[in-house]
Amino acid sequence: MKPLNLIALLLFLGGAAWALTRSDRSVREIQNTYYAAMAPFLKSGSAMETHARAFLEETQHSKALEAELEITREQLQGLYLMKSRFRALEIENEQLRDALHFKKTTRFAVCAARVNRRNPTTWWQTVEIDAGSKQGICSQLCVLSNKGLVGVIDRVDHGGDRSSVLLLTDEKCQVSARVENSPEVGILNGQRGGFDGVPMLRLRFLSANAACHPGQRVFTTGRGGTFQANILLGTIESVEKGALDSEALVRPVVDFANLGTVFVVLSSDS
Repeated sequence: MKPLNLIALLLFLGGAAWALTRSDRSVREIQNTYYAAMAPFLKSGSAMETHARAFLEETQHSKALEAELEITREQLQGLYLMKSRFRALEIENEQLRDALHFKKTTRFAVCAARVNRRNPTTWWQTVEIDAGSKQGICSQLCVLSNKGLVGVIDRVDHGGDRSSVLLLTDEKCQVSARVENSPEVGILNGQRGGFDGVPMLRLRFLSANAACHPGQRVFTTGRGGTFQANILLGTIESVEKGALDSEALVRPVVDFANLGTVFVVLSSDS
């Protein structure tokens, strides 16, 4: 044993022997002095123990809250997903109701079809629909939506149930068109190139002093045999007059960015 430890042990034993040889009163005074000296440390230890216990309880409570929060997040995500699905169903139901109403009220005999394929590189030129020769469809038939003209059948899967539609927004789709409340008649077609927003149409070969203005509607004339007369095409956005003729920029009435149900005209009552 080291000398310092031995000295400390001897001092402790001596102090203990001295304390035990005192009278009861002296022993109580020594005890009171010891407890008075140790009281701050005991209180401090008790306070630290209380804080430590509170900290542990708070930590456990925080973990429970985190678990509840994670469950709430998962439930919220599930609700958002359900809301999205319900909204998609509502939109689909609205489209079906509109399609059914159009089929009942149109003067044409039509075959309803869904757009089932669309190529991003030809987004504004063509779409594929889920109806073909099995449904009595052939090329050069007019295709409508419940709003107006969509385009024309340009290719049919013979013996199948698929067809390709050349859209009005393609420059190759040319339609004889007239301006409402005006004698003006021209050729309407799409424009070359991609579009950042809504694709616009060009109404060409109007008279040099065309009495057209923004807001006027444009309809088919029925000339040419492909497109029936009086089908809505769009509304005039602006008119540019030239030396020999004028040209109008037309906003299509059909939402070509979100084509769903379309109608192929099989025959007309007029």
